[in-house]
This record gives sequence, C-alpha cells and structure tokens, in this order.
Amino acid sequence: MGFTLDDFQVAGCEALEAGRGVLVAAPTGAGKTVVGEFAVHLALAAGRKAFYTTPIKALSNQKYGDLVRRYGPERVGLLTGDTTVNGEAPIVVMTTEVLRNMLYADSPTLDGLGYVVMDEVHYLADRFRGPVWEEVIIHLAPDVQLVSLSATVSNAEEFGDWLEMVRGDTAVVVSEVRPVPLGQHVLTRGDLYDLYAGHVDPTAPGVDPPISPELADAMRRRQAGDSAGGGPVGRGPRGRGDRGYRGGGYRSGGDRPGGPPRPAFRPTPRFAVVRLLADAGLLPAIVFIFSRAGCQGAVSQCLAAGLRLTTPAQEAQIRQIVEERCATLPSEDLAVLGYWEWTEALARGLAAHHAGMLPIFKETVEDLFSRGLVQVVFATETLALGINMPAKSVVLEKLVKWDGSAHVDVTPGEYTQLTGRAGRRGIDVEGHAVVVDHPGLDPVALAGLASKRLYPLRSSFIPTYNMAVNLVAQVGRERAREVLETSFAQFQADRGVVGLAKQAKAHAEALEGYAEAMRCHLGDFAEYAGLRRAITEREHGLTRDASRERRAAAARSLEGLQVGDVLEIASGRRAGHAVVLDPGSDVGVEGPRPTLLMDDRQVRRVSIAEVPDGVRRIGSLRVPRGFNGRNPAARRALSADLREWLPQAAPPRGGRQRPAKGRKAATEDAELASLRRRVRAHPCHACPDREDHARWAERWDKLRREHAALVARIEGRTSSIARVFDRICDVLQRLGYLAAAPDQPVTVTADGQWLRRLYAENDLLVAECLRRGVWEDLDAPGLAAAVSTVLYSARRDDREGEPRIPGGPAGTLGRALEETSRIWSTLETLEAEHQIESTGPLDLGLVEVVHRWAAGRSLEVVLKSTDLAAGDFVRWCKQIIDLLDQIAQAAPTAKVRETAHRSIRGLRRGVVAYSSL
Repeated sequence: MGFTLDDFQVAGCEALEAGRGVLVAAPTGAGKTVVGEFAVHLALAAGRKAFYTTPIKALSNQKYGDLVRRYGPERVGLLTGDTTVNGEAPIVVMTTEVLRNMLYADSPTLDGLGYVVMDEVHYLADRFRGPVWEEVIIHLAPDVQLVSLSATVSNAEEFGDWLEMVRGDTAVVVSEVRPVPLGQHVLTRGDLYDLYAGHVDPTAPGVDPPISPELADAMRRRQAGDSAGGGPVGRGPRGRGDRGYRGGGYRSGGDRPGGPPRPAFRPTPRFAVVRLLADAGLLPAIVFIFSRAGCQGAVSQCLAAGLRLTTPAQEAQIRQIVEERCATLPSEDLAVLGYWEWTEALARGLAAHHAGMLPIFKETVEDLFSRGLVQVVFATETLALGINMPAKSVVLEKLVKWDGSAHVDVTPGEYTQLTGRAGRRGIDVEGHAVVVDHPGLDPVALAGLASKRLYPLRSSFIPTYNMAVNLVAQVGRERAREVLETSFAQFQADRGVVGLAKQAKAHAEALEGYAEAMRCHLGDFAEYAGLRRAITEREHGLTRDASRERRAAAARSLEGLQVGDVLEIASGRRAGHAVVLDPGSDVGVEGPRPTLLMDDRQVRRVSIAEVPDGVRRIGSLRVPRGFNGRNPAARRALSADLREWLPQAAPPRGGRQRPAKGRKAATEDAELASLRRRVRAHPCHACPDREDHARWAERWDKLRREHAALVARIEGRTSSIARVFDRICDVLQRLGYLAAAPDQPVTVTADGQWLRRLYAENDLLVAECLRRGVWEDLDAPGLAAAVSTVLYSARRDDREGEPRIPGGPAGTLGRALEETSRIWSTLETLEAEHQIESTGPLDLGLVEVVHRWAAGRSLEVVLKSTDLAAGDFVRWCKQIIDLLDQIAQAAPTAKVRETAHRSIRGLRRGVVAYSSL
C-alpha cells in the first residue's frame, strides 16, 4: 500500500470486520477506497461475493483494472451495461444502474452476495441519476453489508442515521483532514501569491480567513495598472477557444464617463500559466476550464507557443502507448477524429479531457497522466468525479461556470471536489490549488470559498413509472408506499417539518399582533384593506390581459410567412430588418419560430419573446435554391441584396408607439370602477390614521400568505414521496399497465410486465410507442433514429432550421416520429392532470446522424453534417444501444425485437464498437 493507514481507514475496516455497515466520508484523495477494498477481502475470505459499484463507466473500468491487478482476471468481473466480462465472478465491478436492474429482476447473480461497495455515494444528490443509489440501498437484501464511500459532506451523521434506519447497524466514519496538505494560491500578472496571510494554517483556515497582504497589494497594483492602460504580462500566440483575447481587447469607458476606451483586463495566457507552473516545479497539473472549446483551445495555444514538456525518451514512449491503445480504430477515421493533432499534443506532454472526446482518447489521456508522461491536462469538471488522476497542482481558470441554463458561481463543495485532485499521496509533500486572476475575482470571497470544505447532501429521489411497476410486482401497492416512505428524501422531508412547524407557530403569534395594530374605530379595516387589494389585483389582471393580447398578436404576425419575405421588426432584441429563410412550424401557444437572416448577417431562429410587437411584411426577396445559412459567403450575398433593396422599398423606420392598452382598459373596466366606489364609500376611508393602518394591513396580508404557504409546505412534506407514487400508479392504471378489481389488490398487467424491463428516463413513452405499434414498420436504421428522440437532448438550442428526417416527413420514419410526438403530447396532458412532472419534449437533432450511422455510412460522412463532437456521438450511440437492448428484451412483438437486434448491430461498429477495459 505504500503508507500507514489513517485512523479513519482503520475505523472503517474495524466496523466492517465487526459485521456493521459503514459510511466513510473523507476528502478526495484521502484513501476511502481502502475500506471498500477491505470489504472485497472480507467477502473472499468468507466465500461470498462482493459488488463494487460506481456512478460512471470510466470509474468502473478503472476499478476493474485495479482489482484485476490484485486478484487476477479470473476472480474479477465487469458489468457496465454495454460490457459484460466474467459476470459471475466473486468480485464484480459495475455501474449502480446495473445493480438496480439486477435487484428488480431478482437476478440469480445476486446469490451469495455479502458486500456491496457504493463508491461516490454522494452522487445520490444528482438530479437525473441520483435516485438509483437510494433504490439500491433500500432494496438490497438485509444480510448484505453496505460500504458507502462519500466525499466530505456536512450532514454525514444525518445520512448515517438514515442508513441505520433502512440497513441496520451502520458506523459513520468522518475525516476532514487531507492526507496531503493543500496550499491555496492566486496567479496574477505572471506571479504566484499565497491566498492566505502567513499566520493562517491552510489545513485549518477557519471561517473567512484573512488574505495575504502581498496578494492584496498585487491585486491593487493590477487594478491600478488596468486603469492606467497597463496590460498583462506574457501575451503570445492565440488559439481557438481563447476567451482571454476575444473582442479585440477593448471595452467602453464605463466607469470613466466621457473617457476614451481603455484596454480590457486580459488574464494570463494559458501557455504562460503552464510555463510558470513548470518553472515553479508544480507539474503535473490539471487545469479546469469550464468549456470544451476552451480546453481544446488551450492545447492549441500551448502548441502554437512552442511548449514541450517531455524528453525525447518520454515522447517515444508516449507515441508507442498511443499506437498500441488506438490500434483498433479504423484508419480511415483517424483524420476526422483529429487523431494526428491529438497525438502531437500528447507527445509534447499536453492534453485535453472532456465529455466531447472519444472514450479511447480520454482513457489514453488518463493512462498517460497517471504514468507521469503527460504533464498538463486541460479538463472540464467531469474529470473531478472519482477518476484517479492525481496531480501536484490544480488550476481553476475561473470561478464561474455554465450549468446548462445560466452562468453560476462555483460552490464550496464543487471547489473542494475540483481542487481535491491536487497532492499525490506518497509523492507530494503538499498539493497546490491555483486560481488564475480574472475579471470579478475577489480574493476575500475566494478565501471564504476555499475555507468552506463541507457541503450538504440532499436527496433527489422521486418515483418513476418503471420503479412503480417493479415495486407493485414485488411487494404490492400498499407495501410499496411503505417502502418509498423509507427513502432518504422522505427522511429529510420529515426532519425538516419540525423546523417548519416552529416557524408556523411564530407566524401565528405575529399575525395576532398585526391584526391588533391595524384595528380601526370607524369600521372593519380588514374588509377595507381587502377592497384596496382587490383594486390592485384587478389593475394587474387588466395589464396581464393586455400583455397576453399583445403576445397573441405577435404570434399571429409570424404565421403564414414565406421563404424570402422581408420583415420589419419594430422592437425587441431582434429589432431591424430580416429575410425569412424558413417559416418554421406551429408549436402550440408559442406559435411558429421562423429562421431569419438578420440585417447583421446572423442567422437566427426567432420566437415571439424576441419580437414583442410582432413583425410586418414589407416585401420579398429571392432566396437562392439550396441556400446554406452556415455559409458566410451566402449570408453576405443575401445581406447585400437586403441592404440594396431596403432604401427603395422599406418605409422610414422609427420607434412605433405602443398604445397603453392596459391603462386604457383600466379606465373603462366596470368592475374596477365599482371597487373604487366601494372604497371611497367605506367608513375606514375617512380615518385620519388610514395609511398607518394600511401599512399594518399590508404586513398582515403578506405574513398571512407566507403562513398559508408554510402550512401547505408542512402538509406537502408529510408522505410526499408516497403521494407522488400514488399519482404515478393512477396514471399506470388509467393506461392499463396496472389493474385493480374491486376489493382486490393492485396487480401488474401483461403490458406492465415488459414495462418493468424499460429503464429509460422516458420509460412510459417508450412503452406506449411499443404497445401502440408506432415503431412496428421501421427498419433497423429507422428504429435507431426513432429511439434517439426519446434520449437525446441538445446541449444548447442553436440549430438552424428544422432537423432533416430521412425519407421526408411523409415517409415511414417521418410518420413514426409524428406519431411518437403525438403520444408524448398525450402523456404530457395526462401527467399534468395528475400533477406529475413531465419529461422534456422530443429532440429530433440526432435523427439524421444516427440513421446514417446505423445504415452503414462512414464516420466522416456522418459527422460532417453536424457540430456534434466525436465523443458525444459515441456516447449518445451507446445510450441508444442500451435502450435498444432493453427493447430487444421487452418489446411485445417479435418483429420489433428482431429489428432492435439489427439496429444494435448497425450502431455497434467502428469507433462506437470500441470499448477498452
């Protein structure tokens, strides 16, 4: 092992040896897996099985390799959905979903199971996949000892209490001490500074520790230098994805009214950061950049700057390893995969690591980094999840990231998880966390962020249709409700009710005081205040009605557009002129979303939110047949035609004055006039202290509404999980997947039996499509394409025009997709009636790509028509294969089952077929 066991490791192992379950919560890199590996040792010694579960396949592959090296390949198996190796071995590594599916299927592989290790168990807070962890914990046989390995969370004891409730005797072992101390630093203007003041112990900085005076002085000098026009040090070559140089480097005077533009702050270039780390002896390093393009751009910048971090001998070794690991890749695909550029970067000791990369590329990077051959990896935050890639230093380029909908600050828990990679046990005396200076960086706030090492674990558990039919089949509906009420989510909700009840009691007392303060000797002031509120609400309602009518008018103006129509957009984000490239299609209340070429030569897909006053057709232009909005030359030519046409045909532009419909309606509304008369006639209207009473009345009403909401929350939390389960069961009974005769227990129907084997997020939609025969007539590529729509979700809505459907909308696939969408709409309505949160709408963005690949087209042909990265393409194909495999087992007809098998064979080839261990 190479080091003496820490106290927490000894405590965890002793608890297991005593027959107890154990929860180990410790920092990243502290050695939690020692306890999990001890459980494997105990299982083998007792002649029982041990399952080691992880949240992602990459971690499963890595752990499989570790255990094979220790116990030999004949004693270790691997199950990751698309990979099955020695599944009946005494030690099996698997993803948590695989174990969940085994439990519901009552798999014979579970026979003899003695220990289950759940690595990264804090992942149960994940919104999409977290519930699987709770399902496994609840349903494991009582005699199985559970080893839960978690990052350090602030409510470990609460989680341990729940484990004790559902699993029996459980020891909670918590360590907040990193085995390798972590130094905190800031890099600004080419120099590295300690974050904390000299007297602060970085291993126990306390709350809001003071920052280093040297750093504070450097930040002041940097800000003064920016104001004086001084630039950053080390400017050099730029690469694609470099945010540091975007926009020409200038901004308006801003905080200097009337002043000339001054140079914008530019962070230290990425290649200069690497050079500084190398000179300071702080390599190997992981540089976290919250952008795939940024990671690739960083590698390009470093190559352009001539960086080389390897010796000739290391370069030769790297090239040999790369050739061996990638030997199975088809040679004709290497160029489209960027293999040569990737290899050249590796040979110089540089690499990117993100979800858009081909899996074999990511695995090779991980291997080379762990061997000490690659010195710098530019990575997105996915690397922080458990993968064993320890480094001497971790660099964070920014403390803000995109979460899919908005830019948000990095949380203390995320900061701890990211920087936890720094410091290799048995190699480094100290690890180093470095934050690169960037606009908005506040060292004091950073010191507070870095000192908060703990974060709470919150359950994301919610019942699903698949879970419901499986539970009803196993234990019946009533017992299933009781089982779900033992979830961690319900456990936390019930504990939270105690605090809410105290708050509600305080509200009730305050309401009595407010009621006394607003009392009026002339009459019922509560009644008078209610009339005043009714006036305000009526005025707001009239305004909303006017706004709704304006929105409807805007939607109507987008209907009936034709390709080539020239539009005037009077207001909103897209104000100006535009040419219609694609009229779009009606999508319900939102109306059409046409694709337009704007007068700034940008192609935009416009919604009514962006044209609040609608559009006005003022003429038409000829749009060339086959016009490609992605082609800059084509855009320039059509924009030139628009500019030439406008002065002759378009009327003078000027801001159109919108009528004040809301105000006009308010003056004419009879109900509002009646309310105003009643207010003036009320006795309290004449009270000299009227406005003083009114202020107390407003406080009373606000608190009354808060109190009512609080009471509703208390009522909603009690048995909340079971109530959701009841609604789901009601939907399943309505659709015929469950049946309940009078005075008889609820049973699972024949349709429900094969729904039990569908584990997709859109499980019910898939089941309905299979049951109604919507996919019955599809060929293998068509079925793969149809299945993609229930899985795929674009990273961002930046597609131009409508997705292409092979065979056209009227073809076999087009009709199947239309019917699939109709079923989704029906289910959405049904779920709304039963107050169940619906899954998102279908996304057709992958249909053409998947169809082409399943039909045997080359990777180059498949990817050239899309912006999809090779790694994303492979990842989505593997998810489609996983669902097709479920369909091949569960579909009610032999025809669809056989088509699913052929679809799998069509997809599982070339780069998709490769899977390393």
